[in-house]
Amino acid sequence: MLNFITWDVSPDIFSLGPVTVRWYGLLFALAFVLTQPIEKYIYRKDGRKDEDVDVLTMYMIIGTVIGARLGHCLFYDPVYYLSNPLEIFKIWEGGLASHGGTIGILVALYLFCRKHKFDYLWVLDRIVIVTALGGACIRLGNLMNSEIIGRPTDVPWAFKFVRNGELFNGVPAYADPRHPTQLYESLFCIFLFVLLYFLWKRGAGQVRGLLFGLFVTLLFSFRFLVEFLKENQEEFENALPLNMGQWLSIPLVLVGIAVLFYAMKQPKQPSRPVSG
Repeated sequence: MLNFITWDVSPDIFSLGPVTVRWYGLLFALAFVLTQPIEKYIYRKDGRKDEDVDVLTMYMIIGTVIGARLGHCLFYDPVYYLSNPLEIFKIWEGGLASHGGTIGILVALYLFCRKHKFDYLWVLDRIVIVTALGGACIRLGNLMNSEIIGRPTDVPWAFKFVRNGELFNGVPAYADPRHPTQLYESLFCIFLFVLLYFLWKRGAGQVRGLLFGLFVTLLFSFRFLVEFLKENQEEFENALPLNMGQWLSIPLVLVGIAVLFYAMKQPKQPSRPVSG
């Protein structure tokens, strides 16, 4: 058995002059490229048009990028970014938070539903299916960047991130084999995609809020647990009983449970795409 896996992948795919194409950007874009045809298939089966998904995707992209960037700036280093607000716009320097992306998506979809007269929970029940697949792509992007790494471990599938020179407790990250927490989260997202798609095929999408509640509860419960295997991303987290990712996951788990209870109390009221 292997003692560890040496991870020495460059985050850059290739460069053309001043332009560099990176794995993270490619996988971030791939998240939308892969999910849009699946979402269109789901919408057609549920009696809606492909054009609805085209408009919805634009809302999703904008909501994801703005929410993830603001989430990183305000959750992890608010003092710096509020003192240097122009730095918020420098997305190319890195810094996206998945919890912020989740909030951004929820707000963007609310605006979409309000303008185009869709039922909010109906849209959420279907978007979470492909969001799970998109999340798997983004976490693979984190792996290609050798970022969001786990704590040292001696499990045989541990990764040695030789390109990561960040210090943890005074020791460079590459000095120890570590949990590949990016892979853990990516694989869990794939599991969620398969589960939610299967449940939708079996008619679960007709129960308003069921798929959304299940997705949020399972995803952020797993996120809360996997954080115990991760290194903290910011220094201030070392003084907290839980890290920022865990604190942000707790309210989302509670929201998911509340929506599940709502869905279970109304199994005989199938959801409709149009509000009103």
